[in-house]
Amino acid sequence: MAAFLTRHGRCGRDAGKGAAIFALGFLRENGRWISAGALLTLLSSFGQTFFISIFAGEIRAEFALSHGNWGAIYAIGTLASAVIMVWAGALSDRYRMRALGSVVLVGLSLACVAMALNTAGWLVAVVIFALRFFGQGMASHVARVAVARWFVATRGRALAFVTIGFSLGEALLPIIAVALMGVMGWRGVWLGAAFVALACVPLLLRLLQRERTPQAQAAGEAAAAGLGGRHWTRRQMLGHGLFWLMVPMLLSPPAFGTAFFFQQVHMAEVKSWSQLDFVSLVPVYTLVAFAAMMAYGWAIDRFGARWLMPVYQVPFAGAMILLWWGDSQLALLGTFVLFGLMQGGGATLTGAIWAELYGTAHLGAIKALASALMVLGSALGPGLTGALIDRGHSFPDQAIWVAVFTIAASAVAALGLIVYRR
Repeated sequence: MAAFLTRHGRCGRDAGKGAAIFALGFLRENGRWISAGALLTLLSSFGQTFFISIFAGEIRAEFALSHGNWGAIYAIGTLASAVIMVWAGALSDRYRMRALGSVVLVGLSLACVAMALNTAGWLVAVVIFALRFFGQGMASHVARVAVARWFVATRGRALAFVTIGFSLGEALLPIIAVALMGVMGWRGVWLGAAFVALACVPLLLRLLQRERTPQAQAAGEAAAAGLGGRHWTRRQMLGHGLFWLMVPMLLSPPAFGTAFFFQQVHMAEVKSWSQLDFVSLVPVYTLVAFAAMMAYGWAIDRFGARWLMPVYQVPFAGAMILLWWGDSQLALLGTFVLFGLMQGGGATLTGAIWAELYGTAHLGAIKALASALMVLGSALGPGLTGALIDRGHSFPDQAIWVAVFTIAASAVAALGLIVYRR
């Protein structure tokens, strides 16, 4: 037994050491392209709900908005960005990341300036649209489409490293923004964000001075083909039953994950938590999500994204059950841990699954539609849960039904992936 444990312990250490060496070698060879993608995902934070919601109180006070008005404006701006994403996201099939990413960062910088300088209430929805479109929408879309196209055999790990930008943004930017708000005011923070986004354009151009040749081109187009050994167009995907069976799964995390953060003040009141109780656990969520991203990146390369998709949302269902059932700080901790497991898996899987199912030739157009659906979900979630709260159904009470929907959506997607496995 001792010999067995010694031998297998040594194997485990050797495997871990080998994985670390592989990761270092991988980053050494591909660092400039991975860094460019991570830079875009980090800067997408300026258009993400977790960042914009920091300024919700100041924005509502400045423009005399009720909670309902603010939620409606946020939903309108986000919905508009989802509609435009269907068209604009396809541009990543025509233009390289170097050019398109630079334009996106300039647009994001201008959106941040608009938030800082706007004094008209009717323009708030337009500003939210611009932030959501250039930030949450295009910045993350351009990065993940490019990386999914560049890498084939190591696509999962490449996407995992690129999505580190999301984790860094979630972990650092809220703390930095809150600290700076006390010094330079909320409008000053947005001007700072505009400067950062614009200043990163030369860095992005430098990193992508030498464009990467997609592995699919080097190894032949069949290497990156999808189901049936072919490259699907968006029209063909829309006529394929599998896509529609996956739609409920695409909507669930952005809708209710966004609502979880959007309704944090309400939840703290209902559960008798302090705001500090909630915010102090966000770093735990970020660390868990980061670990999950790395693990799923390895698993995608080993097993394929399609077989992991039906199970990655199960922890989120568990998180919603804990939120519904528990009132303690320990229950909140468990909610964040389970939520982080899902979020980390989704950040990697949703970048890889479309290339695996439908090929890379039209990946930008296909991923744009999927991204638009996810943006749509992030618009519907806060509005739907807010309306139910107004009718007397707290978000923790709604959480049990979110769990049921999530499990059902995962089951439907699993059925589709089995039926349409070729």
